[in-house]
Amino acid sequence: MEIEYAEYALVKECMENKGFSYWVGPVAGVDARKAGRYVIDDIAWARKYGYGRPFDEAAEKERSEHPNVRFPNALPRKDRIRYNTALNGDYDDVLSVDLPAGGAIETPRTGCWAGARTHLYGDLEGWFKARKTVTSLTPLYVPRILADKRMKKTVSAWSHCMKEAGRPFSSPDEIREKRAANTAGMSSPEAQAYEVDLAVAEATCAVKTNLGKTARRLEREHRSALLKKYGKENAAYQRMGLAALSRARNLTGE
Repeated sequence: MEIEYAEYALVKECMENKGFSYWVGPVAGVDARKAGRYVIDDIAWARKYGYGRPFDEAAEKERSEHPNVRFPNALPRKDRIRYNTALNGDYDDVLSVDLPAGGAIETPRTGCWAGARTHLYGDLEGWFKARKTVTSLTPLYVPRILADKRMKKTVSAWSHCMKEAGRPFSSPDEIREKRAANTAGMSSPEAQAYEVDLAVAEATCAVKTNLGKTARRLEREHRSALLKKYGKENAAYQRMGLAALSRARNLTGE
């Protein structure tokens, strides 16, 4: 989070130097970052947030009401184009990285975001390549986790526990796939109440069966095995991340 705040501060300074207003944030908090996990095994978190609907609704509100959205939308078209170019850079001048699972991803070399990341990480191209390589391995190792006999056994135990609790779901994935359909037509408070009850049941069974611990252990195991193939990129990602954290703390005075 410290790096994200520093990025925003640098972008704000850059945009103001170009004659535009810009606001720091929003940056997701610790609780918000727990939403979207494969399985919930924190009963207190589940009882408070369910499946993270409060965070979803807050993010949706920010997408339409945050000053960084409202300000450029209120500009004349010509100035809005200038604003977007100043912030995000020129999409005719981009860095491109081939992803381990296939395909490629691009980012502009210019703009205030690029400048902020260059300041923090020192090498925008090296950081972008390392980060996108290391953080894009999920499609490669998740199928290995789900096919692992240890995972299958634990998911089966979890499913049996859920069935006994009156929640017949075969896996946490099934709950997430049916989340929208199961709450269709409900008001926000009704949907949240339903999801809290279900999330508490999921978390209770995850604790009883150690599903969360098993999933995290297998993720470390399979991801680490895969990272050996990308050792150079992983080392660069870790090294530049530590350097960025140090620079971020210098900026914020911490």
